[in-house]
Amino acid sequence: MSKLAFLFPGQASQYPGMGKDLAANFAESRAVFAEADAALGFSLSQLCFEGSEDALKLTENTQPAILTVSVAAYRALAARGIEPDFAAGHSLGEYSALVAAGALEFSDAVKLVRQRGRYMQEAVPAGEGAMAAILGLSPADVAEVCRKAADGEVVSPANLNSPEQTVIAGNAAAVKRSVEIASQAGAKRAVILAVSAPFHCALLMPAQKRLEVDLRATKFNNLRFPLVTNADAETIASGDEARESLIRQVTMPVRWLESVREMIEQGVNIFVEVGPGKVLSGLLRQIDRSVRCFNVEDAASLQATLDKIAQARAETPES
Repeated sequence: MSKLAFLFPGQASQYPGMGKDLAANFAESRAVFAEADAALGFSLSQLCFEGSEDALKLTENTQPAILTVSVAAYRALAARGIEPDFAAGHSLGEYSALVAAGALEFSDAVKLVRQRGRYMQEAVPAGEGAMAAILGLSPADVAEVCRKAADGEVVSPANLNSPEQTVIAGNAAAVKRSVEIASQAGAKRAVILAVSAPFHCALLMPAQKRLEVDLRATKFNNLRFPLVTNADAETIASGDEARESLIRQVTMPVRWLESVREMIEQGVNIFVEVGPGKVLSGLLRQIDRSVRCFNVEDAASLQATLDKIAQARAETPES
């Protein structure tokens, strides 16, 4: 029997125009954008559809924009009878996954993630933090590189994305030293990333403390389907567990590799990336090529995914 998981991204491949096609084609997606505009008190929809890349890449805009596009894609899928057995979201995507699972009201989530972006931006002065992608070294080797490079500063694995890719974060100088050490240790590639803050490391503790106040004041419901958390790579079902995970994930690494493997162990063999881009689809291919992965970010990809899910289910005998 096939099992289905939805994966919700924390970044987009392309920013300007994202979600515009969904809103043009699906009433349930249009309603999500209208709800976001009302909750935030400005036209997020216009920013998504017509805004500049620079404006959309400010993290306090990026986070609500990606959340909104992801929920708009999810609602279009759900309206056509597709619900997952499991869900997971990469970093910010955990909020999208919790909205889909009914743990968080969308209007609460979109306000939370705008604040989350602002708190993260304000936690570390511009230029003092950095992130880098290390390709071709194991997660354990990358952790050792960080230990060697720290020299009294913060640098640590931030996104454990796949067997081949780990992203690190911390003080800019320590990240730079890590890149040099990783290159000498045989990394295929070690490159500083263009990001607005050093996400998922100890430098963001001020942001975590501010966000915790907001999260504790927000109502969380129990989940309609299990979610695998970033912080622990384990399934949760209660609203209280969801809240605690969102608090802890600000400074803890995203354990994506383990999260995907957990879902595969639970019998998931079809994954759908729900939201802008195909970043998670690419990581999934690095983790396990035996499972199927589709994506939904516009009307064409939605229809293609509906067709492929139906075909995959027809090919898998029910047990």
